[in-house]
Amino acid sequence: MVLNDIEQKLLAEIQHGIPVSPTPYVDIAAKISVDTDQVLEILNKWKQDGRLRRIGAIVNHFKVGFQAGAMVVWQVEQDRIEEVGNQLASFPQVSHAYKRPSSQQWPYDIYTMVHGHDDQQLKQTITEMSEKVGINSYKQLETVKELKKVPPTYIIDK
Repeated sequence: MVLNDIEQKLLAEIQHGIPVSPTPYVDIAAKISVDTDQVLEILNKWKQDGRLRRIGAIVNHFKVGFQAGAMVVWQVEQDRIEEVGNQLASFPQVSHAYKRPSSQQWPYDIYTMVHGHDDQQLKQTITEMSEKVGINSYKQLETVKELKKVPPTYIIDK
């Protein structure tokens, strides 16, 4: 899929993040000298044709007060995956919840990133999650090192 000049400018502008502003799309449009409606049209077109999956924030959980976090993996019966996934994702302490294929060596198929203000709160939340879905087969994977999250670069500024 070939991008026209305006699409290239838009991609170059958003590839490193959306402005933190009350009017991010207005700001983007002004920066690339087009109307806000045109920016939104292009983003909607990209969403419809699959070039854009989603636009979301990357939150630094430590900066917003969550000092404890862990990836919790759950072994769930196949016929309950969607139900259990939705229930786990409904917890406000969960920032990510997704399905991954399991294997004989690794039987876990639902992954949740769970946050808490401290280790005790984190453990309490995980226990509540387990009780809510009726699943005791899970592992809590501790964060050893926070890696820098870097978005991909598609347009190289010249």
